[in-house]
Amino acid sequence: MSDTVKFPYFYRTVPSELHLCIGIVKLLKHFGWSWIGIIACYEDKSLRAVQILKEGIEQNGGCIEFIEIFNNDKFTPTDFSKLYERIYMTSTSVVIFYCSRDYIWNVFGNSDYVTVTRKVWITTHERDFASRYALGQSVKNNTLAFTVAKKNIPSFSKFVREVNPILLVNDYYSFSWWMSLCDSQCQNSIQRSCNLNISLMFPPKCDTKYLGSSYSVYNAVYALAHTLHDMVTSGIRNDTMWSGGRRFLDYLPWKLHHYLKNAHFKNGLGEEISFDENGDLTIGYEIINIVYLANGIQRNEIVGSYNPYAPPGQDFTIDEKAMVWESDFTETPPQSRCSLSCRPGYRKLIREGQPVCCYDCIPCAEGEVSNQTDGDTCWKCPEDQWPNHKTDACIPKVITFLSYEEPLGILLTSVSIFFFLVTAVILGIFINYQDTPLVKANNRDLSYILLISLMLCFLCSLIFIGRPNKVTCILQQTAFGIIFAISLSSILSKTITVVMAFHATKPGSKFRKWMGSRVSVSIVFSCSLIQTVLCLAWLFTAPPFPYLNMRSEIGAILIECNEGSIVAFYCVLGYLGFLAGISFIIAFLARNLPDTFNEAKYITFSMLVFCSVWISFIPTYLSTKGKYMVAVEIFAILASSAGLLGCIFIPKCYIILLEPNKNSRKYLTKTTGGNI
Repeated sequence: MSDTVKFPYFYRTVPSELHLCIGIVKLLKHFGWSWIGIIACYEDKSLRAVQILKEGIEQNGGCIEFIEIFNNDKFTPTDFSKLYERIYMTSTSVVIFYCSRDYIWNVFGNSDYVTVTRKVWITTHERDFASRYALGQSVKNNTLAFTVAKKNIPSFSKFVREVNPILLVNDYYSFSWWMSLCDSQCQNSIQRSCNLNISLMFPPKCDTKYLGSSYSVYNAVYALAHTLHDMVTSGIRNDTMWSGGRRFLDYLPWKLHHYLKNAHFKNGLGEEISFDENGDLTIGYEIINIVYLANGIQRNEIVGSYNPYAPPGQDFTIDEKAMVWESDFTETPPQSRCSLSCRPGYRKLIREGQPVCCYDCIPCAEGEVSNQTDGDTCWKCPEDQWPNHKTDACIPKVITFLSYEEPLGILLTSVSIFFFLVTAVILGIFINYQDTPLVKANNRDLSYILLISLMLCFLCSLIFIGRPNKVTCILQQTAFGIIFAISLSSILSKTITVVMAFHATKPGSKFRKWMGSRVSVSIVFSCSLIQTVLCLAWLFTAPPFPYLNMRSEIGAILIECNEGSIVAFYCVLGYLGFLAGISFIIAFLARNLPDTFNEAKYITFSMLVFCSVWISFIPTYLSTKGKYMVAVEIFAILASSAGLLGCIFIPKCYIILLEPNKNSRKYLTKTTGGNI
């Protein structure tokens, strides 16, 4: 009927299904009721309302569990039993009943035993006379109704008191309601004087403010009256159309429409009355909570309002504290959902083959959060943040690195300093006993270079501990590469010296001229220079730099040094491996040469330890994460350096300090047959 093309002359002062349905959807949304049942009668207005409700509920994320549409003409007791069973067995707690008042008695008034509990009923029509009584007895205090605002109409009390109900009603229930006003409990202004001996079906109903659609009828009559007044006073009475009654009736409808659509006046209560573009009265609606007291008296509590013509945000109000709920509800306000709400940290997973309101709650995936109730999705935290333990918020990741304060850092630092001091003591011993045959026989200069380089190796491991920065990242790799190159070059030079010393003892050997310390130092310098050039090339092309690794360790940001150029990094490591391999091969081949202190054997064993440490380092390094990768690298530096120190110098220190009789030229000459 709101279609102005099909029905251009239609006006109404009662609620339209469009506005009422929108108000119902707002009410459902306010209470979070998303699992709804609908009962409607088979009539155009109700069917249209069902369609509007269905679209509105689904657009707001709700679902309809059932829709029951019954035909008043074909509604039998069997149909009623099925309908009641459907209502009783359904899981929803909210049922919308959209029907004309005449249908209510047919549905709920034909049974004396039906009481529907734990259901919230929402009605969308005027409920008076028998319809109110029938539904009230069945649904108790669980009803919310949208009604046009009720007003005390001027002189209406006089009308109620004096009108003859026989002229107005044609059924027993309506007549009995009118006769209830004869009760002495009603105030004198509306109390009727009647001597009928009749058994009243209803308790006294003395509040004429809630008498059906009286206020709507009042506005309709006065709207027409003001329209006729405007039409007459506009000068139309002087028109020839008034000359004949028949012509007046022929032309009145379209003339009346012209004035009616522009009607704007104040009614007897001082309210502004006008029609919108659809012919609907521009008034709001009250939401009432219908309460039935123990003595049968009905009380209508205004608990909210809906005015579709109000500004957004002010169109809908509700006062939950003023509402009265049936004691059968386990919680108030009652809940009506197919599934329990998913708390933050979880997301909804729609059950296959079921409505969108029926879902399971599953935790957010690793690295994702959800801070909404009933969230459809979870989202990933920024790279520098991580979910908290409830996965409902992102928190900054913990910044980690191998620090000096933590136990692991303290342990590695202590071990590094310990070996540094041990190496310094050994260097001191060699300097103190530098003129002894044992120290001289092992090439003092190479021994000093090797010991100093090992001391630097132990100190080099300290660069890997602490918060990385640009300087430490550069020093970590370059210092490590160059210092270890010096150490391995010294060992290679010692190994070559041992081989040349054996051949130089032979008569007429040309190796004698290569036996000076200058050659040994030249080997160390040349081999170290190559590594230095590689490191400089690395620094000038793509040097190492601090890097925030946000993916290596869950919930933490690892500050580490990025190698910069992977090619340069592997070239430096490869060159160290080359030096170690050459030293090991030469020492291994010379291990059986006659030597008083088995220098070649000691070097062979030390290089075996060195190579074993770094070969086992590779899989261990790749299988660890975070600061433990740095700890593994430090351990490899300390273990390999300690292996070189222990295998080469500890036996010599043992002889120097505990067996000084072996540290003599006589002993050396005796054991080597005079070839030393």
